[in-house]
Amino acid sequence: MKKILFLFFIIGLAIPSFGQKDYKKRSSFGIHFFMNDFRTAANLRTAGLASVLKSKEWHKTKYMTAGAAISYIKGLNNNLDFAGTLSGSFVDYPVPGKPSRINPSLLLEGAATVNLKLFSDKYFFSPFLTAGVGASKYRGYYGAFIPVGVGAQVRLIDEVYLMLNSQYRVPVSENAAYHFYHSVGVAANLFPKKAPEPEVIPVPVVEPPKDRDGDGVLDSLDKCPDVKGLAGLQGCPDRDGDGIADAEDKCPDVKGLARYQGCPIPDTDKDGINDEEDKCPTVFGVARYQGCPVPDTDGDGVNDEEDKCKTEKGPADNYGCPVIDTKIIERVNKAAQNVFFSTGSSKLLAKSFPKLNDVVTILKENPTYKVSISGHTDNTGKADKNQTLSEARAASVKAYLASKGIDESRLSSAGYGQDKPVADNKTAAGRAKNRRVEMTLSNY
Repeated sequence: MKKILFLFFIIGLAIPSFGQKDYKKRSSFGIHFFMNDFRTAANLRTAGLASVLKSKEWHKTKYMTAGAAISYIKGLNNNLDFAGTLSGSFVDYPVPGKPSRINPSLLLEGAATVNLKLFSDKYFFSPFLTAGVGASKYRGYYGAFIPVGVGAQVRLIDEVYLMLNSQYRVPVSENAAYHFYHSVGVAANLFPKKAPEPEVIPVPVVEPPKDRDGDGVLDSLDKCPDVKGLAGLQGCPDRDGDGIADAEDKCPDVKGLARYQGCPIPDTDKDGINDEEDKCPTVFGVARYQGCPVPDTDGDGVNDEEDKCKTEKGPADNYGCPVIDTKIIERVNKAAQNVFFSTGSSKLLAKSFPKLNDVVTILKENPTYKVSISGHTDNTGKADKNQTLSEARAASVKAYLASKGIDESRLSSAGYGQDKPVADNKTAAGRAKNRRVEMTLSNY
């Protein structure tokens, strides 16, 4: 028997698909209802097939026990399916050599079979032969068996099948019993079908266009086919990256502008200000005057930024102002020497007025002149009082000149106390010289 079943299995594997389209069953899962028939199997072994058929007990369900099973089915080719089944039922299993039990117990059976179909899944109905191996567990007994049988597959809808199967399970171990296993169930694929592979249309081989310098610009469009360049410049190079091809760039290594043929904006006078922004492009200048030199309004060679007399010519050592006539300076100095105060006071004495009036005349005749007045004392008395007195006396002279119509903006005064002697304070003559007012005339 075993040899016959093995030969049957080998023949099934060898059956070709007869050149059919691929109808191999995809992975499917099934649920089944089945009936175990131990009585017919026992009668078949003791009384023979003729007695079983005559008694008509082989189809009576009252002698059978029901159960349920789940299965996994996968096509091996168009005509051969693998099936794995796990079933369970409550039965009084006739373990060989063991007494029967009154209360049924759970019988678990697992079987791996191969179904040899007459037709592929393309057809609505396909009968099949089945054979495989199996194992069982009942209480503490484990057994092995070989299931063989027949069945039929009915396609209900696409990839959903009604499965009918009848097996004769032949024990191959001492704890397994002969029995029939009749089942009916439904199996279906639970996964969506893969989209069909797109048809590959062969592409005719076309000789690729040439690009000798490999710059991505085809030779037919490349103005510089042997030198790598840029697509925007029709394949020609631009070393300085200013958007002007080297062949047309007069300054190929320095970024420039098209209106200067690829060169930068020129700076003719080299003052760092390009000609387009330079109001004096041929004369060296400075940015704050838009490229022009610092102006010299009076043309005396001293620019306006350093010239304190911008509208009057004068030498540089006098800040661009005219040099004051020495005779005028002497008159001012003479007036300063003839300024007198009450002793220990800042009150001007009347004999000072004639000379101070001369200074007023000079200032009115020369509107640009200014006078700086400084007061000094000898070292008699306390230094802080001398400082205060010197400041007050200088201020008195300033006030007198202002009272004669001289704008105060042209006058300044300061006191230096006993800090700047011009003679020795140890003698009366020296102290007399140190008690003085000085007036310095300037025109800036």
